[in-house]
Amino acid sequence: MQEGDKQLNPSKAFPYLCAVNKISSRQIFSISSPTEFERFSLQIFHFQAAECSLYADYINRLGIVPDSVKTLKDIPFLPIEFFKSHSIISSKADPEITFSSSSTGGSPSMHQVTDLSLYKYSYTEGFKRFYGPVNSYAVLALLPSYLERKGSSLIYMVDDLIRESESPYSGYFLFNHDELKKTLAELKKSARPTILIGVTYALLDFIDNYKIDFPELIVMETGGMKGKRKEMVREDLHETLCKGFGVSEIHSEYGMTELLSQAYSKSSGIFECPPWMQVTTRDVNDPLSLLAQGQTGGLNIIDLANLNSCSFIATQDLGKQHSNGNFEVLGRFDNSDIRGCNLLVQ
Repeated sequence: MQEGDKQLNPSKAFPYLCAVNKISSRQIFSISSPTEFERFSLQIFHFQAAECSLYADYINRLGIVPDSVKTLKDIPFLPIEFFKSHSIISSKADPEITFSSSSTGGSPSMHQVTDLSLYKYSYTEGFKRFYGPVNSYAVLALLPSYLERKGSSLIYMVDDLIRESESPYSGYFLFNHDELKKTLAELKKSARPTILIGVTYALLDFIDNYKIDFPELIVMETGGMKGKRKEMVREDLHETLCKGFGVSEIHSEYGMTELLSQAYSKSSGIFECPPWMQVTTRDVNDPLSLLAQGQTGGLNIIDLANLNSCSFIATQDLGKQHSNGNFEVLGRFDNSDIRGCNLLVQ
């Protein structure tokens, strides 16, 4: 048995796909080429088009016959808004957990997960690919708005990273900024690699009161002012955070309730995906048309870890893809309802 095998239960999370298409979740997380990614994506699409009733209905109303989907570019993306109003699931198993988004001014998104081991393996392997083993770090978290509600997938992930770090310094620092400053000072002296992951407004609140000089510190912002502060242009935000923490770069994590994988940026807001995740852009006026690399459009995400829901999501984010497959986020749609949702309005 390879390391991590005991965490996965492919037959539970993906019973029909394993049996019919001869694919397992272990293979998904071992993708090593664009050819493999496309092959697995097409197999997963055909499975989910048959087993996820909402996705099947959406595809049908688009006038697309699943058997006609032969390439990656043919796969239709489900508007993310449907996670607010429908059950999106491609498994006969009961959900182990339902993750939910914050609901500022609207209904929260709900993501039913039938096998938590898939999520754990995805974020654990994703973190390891970009930063190495988590037990080599102290993991500090400044996530007050997430801790104040239930159902956050980010809190589930950070809880586990804190636990797996095995550092006595690791933990949450809700509003106790004095304690956070003291802990950062001790970690700087100890030379222990340290990650501070925080919601944007909380990081800004901290450096309003304290100035830190910790060049080795990894400051990872998760985005979002949550209505607490005025939105800032990314360049200005990162410059402010760099000065406040005494670091040269700000890292970022890109994830959401509707996904089980994360992309990471180590510099300049340029995100990189793990091999089982891919981002493309679509025309905002013609959502079924994909754009060339370098053009700004709506972000479409393929997350093959979403085995038991839908792996093909049209998000509300605007951005562009670079030639190497990396991407950047440039903003959000002005209209919160993504075009295409009305196809399922009765």
